[in-house]
Amino acid sequence: MEHLTRRHVLLGVATTVAALAAARPLSGQAPPTSAGPVDPGLIEDLVAANRILVDQGVLDGYGHVSVRHDRAADRYLMARSVAPELVTTADIMEYDLDSAPVDARGRATYLERFIHGEIYRARPDVRAVVHSHSPSVIPFGVTGVSLRPLYHMSAFLAGGVPVYDIRQASGGMTDMLVRNAMLGQSLARVLGSAPVALMRGHGAVVVGSSLPAVVFRSVYTEVNARLQMQAMALGGPVVYLDPEEARRAEASIAGTIPRPWELWKKKALGR
Repeated sequence: MEHLTRRHVLLGVATTVAALAAARPLSGQAPPTSAGPVDPGLIEDLVAANRILVDQGVLDGYGHVSVRHDRAADRYLMARSVAPELVTTADIMEYDLDSAPVDARGRATYLERFIHGEIYRARPDVRAVVHSHSPSVIPFGVTGVSLRPLYHMSAFLAGGVPVYDIRQASGGMTDMLVRNAMLGQSLARVLGSAPVALMRGHGAVVVGSSLPAVVFRSVYTEVNARLQMQAMALGGPVVYLDPEEARRAEASIAGTIPRPWELWKKKALGR
């Protein structure tokens, strides 16, 4: 077993205390009541979504995935604060739209859970949300170069990809984390009706009508960003999808999303 110095132990205690504090209901209020049992299949899919996005290079030790409760629009499900690849069904927790956990039981929650609650509040059409530090999208959030679809699989990007700058939203310096409702609301406003928003120097948020849809979009946002940088590096003009091409491609691909989802899920869950 690895031996820790006294300083490391103290740092670990301080981190644990801060994490437990983050799991408590806001403003000392009683925790919200549960919306009731969740379809076990939805929980399994949420576990799979976490692992798929790690396998596909979108998430690593950081990032999180959520899904709206199947019985109540004012509740969502997300794991406790744990690396996505390690998420199990036992880690899934229920939250209200204030991002207060229903039954924390001392479990730490993600600091940026407010991303999810405020997007669900603002977007009734959204059933699943991913926040990632998807590496290839980072340059497009800091250079002024727009992320645009050049690949038919990423046709959903055709409406434009807004960039959220937390410095402008907060009016000052932050640690770059969306750690309260106000910042979550400002991110939701920038996202608007789009499927994807970039976060300057941080990553991206992706939304969808289901877990398979949001996983698909998260994977192909990363792929498109990588391909776009490669195309731009070749030096010639890049030919992007025409809006009508994008509309047709997105409509055509929508019905095939279960195909990669089942493949990715089988690989991620090992069965």
